Amino acid sequence: MEILIFLIGSFKAGGVFMYAILAAMAIGTAIILERFLSLFVRNRGNGKALWLAVKELIQKERFEEALRVCEKTGTFLSRILASGIRARVESPSEEKIRGALEEMILEVQPALEKRIHYLYALSNVSTLLGLLGTVTGLIQSFTAVLMADPNQKAVLLASGISLALNNTAFGLLIAIILMLSYSLMQSKSAALEDEIDEYSLKLLNLLNNGLPDKK
Repeated sequence: MEILIFLIGSFKAGGVFMYAILAAMAIGTAIILERFLSLFVRNRGNGKALWLAVKELIQKERFEEALRVCEKTGTFLSRILASGIRARVESPSEEKIRGALEEMILEVQPALEKRIHYLYALSNVSTLLGLLGTVTGLIQSFTAVLMADPNQKAVLLASGISLALNNTAFGLLIAIILMLSYSLMQSKSAALEDEIDEYSLKLLNLLNNGLPDKK
């Protein structure tokens, strides 16, 4: 309880720039939650396990079952594998299979990277807002020393320093959280992209070289 009271007091002492930093934190939190659900929850499946299951069915030419496995999984990778399998069912042409895979990859990639770059920008904005609040606090302190009534100098000086340090601390705290979140989301997105590139190529090779052509 005492910590909460201290934090609330520090926030109020930081002045108007604290609300701007808080707004950056709120926007960043919304992006983090949305990206976490998309990248970690909806795509939590094991890509290798999915590929092995699909590969086994394709080698037995049980394409419909392989499609059902992909549709049931519902990840970005499964959507891409399903597009290649559908193309193979429609036609054994390598060009059509490759085209279907590339089209789906182009559709999925923006969804992987969507809004992640905003976390980096918000991290920088939080730092700059904290710095702006710091400068404002220092200006207030120096003004108090030069122009205020001697009886009020100590109070105004302490108020200005408090404003400066609270803005610095809050801005850096939010910036660190956003930067760490950005790194985590970027790493996960890159891992999913690598997984998609690997297994889409394996699927293309399997469908073109691992099965007899149907003429």
